[in-house]
Amino acid sequence: MTMTGELADILQRAADGGRISAEEALLLYTDAPFHELGEAADAVRRRRYPDDIVTYLIDRNINYTNVCVTACKFCAFYRAPRHEEGWSHPMEEILRRCGEAVDLGATQVMLQGGHHPDYGVEYYEQLFSTVKAAYPQLVIHSIGPSEVLHMAKVSGVDIEEALRRIRAAGLDSIAGAGAEMLPARPRTAIAPLKESGERWLAVMEIAHGLGIESTATMMMGTGETNAERIEHIRMIRDVQDRTGGFRAFIPWTYQPENNHLKGRTQCTSLEYLRFVAVARLFFDNVNHLQSSWLTTGKDIGQLSLHLGVDDLGSIMLEENVISSAGARHRSKLTEL
Repeated sequence: MTMTGELADILQRAADGGRISAEEALLLYTDAPFHELGEAADAVRRRRYPDDIVTYLIDRNINYTNVCVTACKFCAFYRAPRHEEGWSHPMEEILRRCGEAVDLGATQVMLQGGHHPDYGVEYYEQLFSTVKAAYPQLVIHSIGPSEVLHMAKVSGVDIEEALRRIRAAGLDSIAGAGAEMLPARPRTAIAPLKESGERWLAVMEIAHGLGIESTATMMMGTGETNAERIEHIRMIRDVQDRTGGFRAFIPWTYQPENNHLKGRTQCTSLEYLRFVAVARLFFDNVNHLQSSWLTTGKDIGQLSLHLGVDDLGSIMLEENVISSAGARHRSKLTEL
C-alpha cells in the first residue's frame, strides 16, 4: 500500500481530532499503509489519554438461561424451548455466582441470556432488584436492546416503559450485545429473526434519553463487506451525535465452532487491527475503544494498544456464550 496525498490529508485531519466521513474511513481501511494508519490512531489515543492510562475491570458474565426463540445462526450457546439441553438458573444460583465474583474482586456483573419465551419485564425486575439488594456494590451492566425488545413484547408494554422499570429495579447500564452487524444484508443473513439494526439503535437512543448509558459492539468475520463494516460504525456514530450515550465501542471476531455458519471466512488479525485503528479515527465522539482479546487472543489485544485502544475490557471470571463457539482465551489480573 502506498501513501497518497489524499490518504495523508485524511490521516492528518483525523489524528488532529477532525472528523472523517464514512467514505474516507473506508478508504483508510482498504488503502492506508498499516504503519501510518496505526500511528494516526495512536496519536488520537495519546491525545485523549496523555498519561498512557489503559483501563480494565474484573467482572463476571452470568447467564440466567440458554433457552432462546431467536436462533441466531452464529450462536452456539442457545437451545430452543423444550430442548433437553435447555436450562434456566434459579435466583439462588445467580446470587451464589454474584457472591463468588465479589469475593474475587469483581466490581461488575453482566447478566445475559437467551430470549426465553416466558421472560417479560417482570422477570428482569426481579432479577436486577434481587442482585442489587444482595450486592449493592456491584454495577449491573447487563442485557442488550434485543432483550429489551423481547421482554417488552412478552409483557405487552412499550420500550420506554420496559427501560424505566428495569432501571428502577437496579440496571445501571446496557451492554452492546446483539449489535452483530447492523446493516440489513449481513444482519439478515446471520440473524434473520433478530430485530433490525435500526430497531437495535432505536432502543439505545431511548435508553440514552432516559439517562441509561451503554456500550456498542460489532461482530466481524461472517461474510460482511468492508463497506458494511464501515456502515456499521457510521450508524452508531450518527446516534452518538444525538445522544452521547455510548461510552465505548467494542469490535470482536466471530467464532466458528458448534454453530450454523461453519465454513465462513473469518476476520484475520490484520483486518481486525486495521479496523480498530480506523474505528479510533472515526469515532471522534466515543470516549473509549476496547479490544476483544477474548476472541482475538492476548497478543492481538496487546498490539491493539498501539492502534488506538485504551481499554482491555474484563478479566472475565466467567463467560459461556462466545466460549461455546470456540473462544478459549483467558487472562489473569497479573497478565492484564
